[in-house]
Amino acid sequence: MALVLCAGFALCAVAVLWSARRVAPTTLTTASGVSVESTATPGTPVASGTSATTTVVGSAPATTPAPTSTTVDVGALPQTDTEPTTSTAAFTAGSAALWQAVVHDDPDRALPFFFPESAYRQVKDVGDPDGDWNNRLVANFRTDVHALHQQLGTLPAGARFERLDVPEGQAQWITPGVEFNKGSYWRVYGSRLLYTVGGVERSLPVSSLIPWRGEWYVVHLGAIR
Repeated sequence: MALVLCAGFALCAVAVLWSARRVAPTTLTTASGVSVESTATPGTPVASGTSATTTVVGSAPATTPAPTSTTVDVGALPQTDTEPTTSTAAFTAGSAALWQAVVHDDPDRALPFFFPESAYRQVKDVGDPDGDWNNRLVANFRTDVHALHQQLGTLPAGARFERLDVPEGQAQWITPGVEFNKGSYWRVYGSRLLYTVGGVERSLPVSSLIPWRGEWYVVHLGAIR
């Protein structure tokens, strides 16, 4: 067909070469390093009303930034006078963790439910609040968990944890200077871990709870010392 349409060999060759030059795809590299193929003639602008086809050859997959998370130290936040309640999810989870700590003789399970060290720094007017928190409060807590585990003994089949019962109506607002404290807080005595065995309710003592920003925390299980 090329020989029929062309007036001569030279003109035909030019026509064929021109056609091939217009259709042959060219590979371009973008500023971002992505290779593309284009059917547009190199160096020739695309006329208005026409279009050129561009095909991405090897684009890198888009990356999504990894999510970031921050952990807030609640004890480092200011205290509030919000009256605590036992109806929060945090209290329910903490109560269950305390029960598990006693059952498994593992105090560490309940440490997130223990009054925060950073909060203790804010409320107690003692020379070394961190040392007092670690060497007295936490040490006594560990001893008391072990003692309650011995008191509980081997749980019979069917034993079930019920709740941490808190006499909220007896909670008192403690002002500075009353209990070697420089900050105020609510405090309640006489809570109990309730559980049932064969339908019979039993309990273990939890001597003292103190809240921070409206959430109860354990301070003493056994005798306050």
